[in-house]
Amino acid sequence: MSNAKTMNPEPQSASASTQGSTASIAILAVAAFVIVTTEFLIIGLLPALARDLGISVTTAGQFVTLFAVVVMVCGPFLTAALANIERKRLFIGILVLFAFSNALAAVAPNVWVLAIARLLPALALPVFWGTASETASQIAGPGKGGSAVSRVYLGISAAMLFGIPLGTLASDAIGWRGAFALLAGLSLVIAILMFISMPTVRSSQPASMADQAKILKSPFFLANVGLSILVFTAMFTGYTYLAEMLEKSAGIAPAQVGWWLMGFGAVGLIGNWLGGLWVDKKPLATTAIFSALLAVGMAASTVLAGTSVVFAIALGIWGIANTALYPICQIRVMKAASQAQALAGTINVSAANGGIALGAVLGGLSIAAWGPGNVGYVSAAIAVLAVLAAALVSKLLPPEPRPAV
Repeated sequence: MSNAKTMNPEPQSASASTQGSTASIAILAVAAFVIVTTEFLIIGLLPALARDLGISVTTAGQFVTLFAVVVMVCGPFLTAALANIERKRLFIGILVLFAFSNALAAVAPNVWVLAIARLLPALALPVFWGTASETASQIAGPGKGGSAVSRVYLGISAAMLFGIPLGTLASDAIGWRGAFALLAGLSLVIAILMFISMPTVRSSQPASMADQAKILKSPFFLANVGLSILVFTAMFTGYTYLAEMLEKSAGIAPAQVGWWLMGFGAVGLIGNWLGGLWVDKKPLATTAIFSALLAVGMAASTVLAGTSVVFAIALGIWGIANTALYPICQIRVMKAASQAQALAGTINVSAANGGIALGAVLGGLSIAAWGPGNVGYVSAAIAVLAVLAAALVSKLLPPEPRPAV
């Protein structure tokens, strides 16, 4: 990964500079929301999309797999290859690509065209994710990078939490095609706003990839990446088909599913806060705790489906653990490779998407074999494996260097 430098335009007052950087970072956060929502939106649309295209929900779920596999395989390579492109131009290009691909999805006459519409943004998403926080830090200036990065990640977190339920609600109101069309329009609007307000941000000569790639020789780092794959597999074996589970097992009316997903995301904000409190000091222990909580929430939601209030509590536990594990895994992997955190973060995004893809496949297979009422048990079993794996990974932790005598 490279470090970016903001080219300074004409001299301006501190107030004007602050207002400009605040606006730019806000637009970058909204761009993050639109871009990440494009990946996860389809999860909330699976039942409607499957009905309209005449395919099974399991088959439709493989659009999630396709997107995740492309991100996993292409992410690190594309991010490294595009590292020297000026950031404003890069982000606008990505947003235009997202506008086109979402528009194509909105008019897709069959599954093959829809597959192309999903493949194109999957190529660009990891490039954005790998460079957005770095760019926000450069725009904000010295001493303000942490706050800027947190605002960008707020957009990413909001997409993960609310992108799916918002898509489901939009689908009920304007159809799944209308939901994709709405995303296409938003992508284009954000591209225009970015062109108007975002400063030029150039990258310096990137660090040697050979030096950064040395982290791939660390058993502890590789074990942490493997743990992320396992955690995200557990998360998405159930989460990919949560809308289907709510409809078929819990008896939620299709028009109400979006609101249930919205509540799932809103409660998840508690997990995001709790995970952030603990992960810096005990990343592996925090991963194990929330993976165990995830297993409890998934299994309890399956057992209690259809029991209203008690089911809602169980689903809330699932949501808290599910949301907490996003930043926990990212921070844990980056802390395992402090000498190359940017590359480590990008690799973790690829690992997470590998888990998302595998989870979508396993969830689809479990539904085909045992029905949507049992997918929570399969997810919970994988989450228990993640708890055990976290304990094994801790044994690979390098010893602390002794102070010089």
